Amino acid sequence: MRLLRPLPTPPAPATPGDVLAEAESLLVRLGDRTVLHDVDVQARSGELLALVGPNGAGKSTLLAALAADLPPAAGVVRIHGRPANEWSAPELALRRAVLPQSAALSFPFSVEEVVRMGRAPHAASPAEDDRVVAEAMAATDVTAFAARPFCALSGGERARVALARVLAQRAPLLLLDEPTAALDVRHQESVLRLCRDRARQGDAVVVVLHDLALAAAYAHWVAILCAGRVAADGPPSEVFGERLLSEVYDQPIEVLPHPRTGALLITPERNP
Repeated sequence: MRLLRPLPTPPAPATPGDVLAEAESLLVRLGDRTVLHDVDVQARSGELLALVGPNGAGKSTLLAALAADLPPAAGVVRIHGRPANEWSAPELALRRAVLPQSAALSFPFSVEEVVRMGRAPHAASPAEDDRVVAEAMAATDVTAFAARPFCALSGGERARVALARVLAQRAPLLLLDEPTAALDVRHQESVLRLCRDRARQGDAVVVVLHDLALAAAYAHWVAILCAGRVAADGPPSEVFGERLLSEVYDQPIEVLPHPRTGALLITPERNP
């Protein structure tokens, strides 16, 4: 006789401002190298948190730790208020969805089949799954090639399909590693607007970004990482200063107000 395990209980709706993921005094080692030192960050319901910093600063490592995919050597990661290692894999799948830097599949799944994989943690009706998958594909502009093999897509198209899979998972915590890296300007803006919309609906969204202008335009909160530490965190208008950014990136950077809107414009200082 086979005993069926009870399905994990989905999380209760969060209240705006609730901390859905946090790292406290986090230290992470990869092999003999310490990648993150004494890092504190929080991802709150209703907010988009951008992790920025130069190559090798520890952004992707921090995202993996917040996803409970990378165990800390010291400190603690909490997801929905509990230490991450206390959640089972099915419970985590209902609470956080992760977009890695790159997506590769060994079998010729169609676009729609890949997006539908995001529904695996849920015990929903086929009609509900169909509706959520269709909404996720429409939001990421991939409906037109739903029947095409994933492996036949361009890099930017694959990135949007992978994001659609994450959206279809309907987890209240989204952890996205460079979701705009392979995208053209239109789709970069579309993805960040989508992230803001998810935050507006009550999700906590964490994105790793290299484009400081996108972070300034869309993030509610930014954490600037440098050499495995948080150099500064706060609203973009408060922490994106010329001196700090120039020091962190070892490159002169200008921070200017937009002449029409007053929004932050961030650009490398150039002297052709």
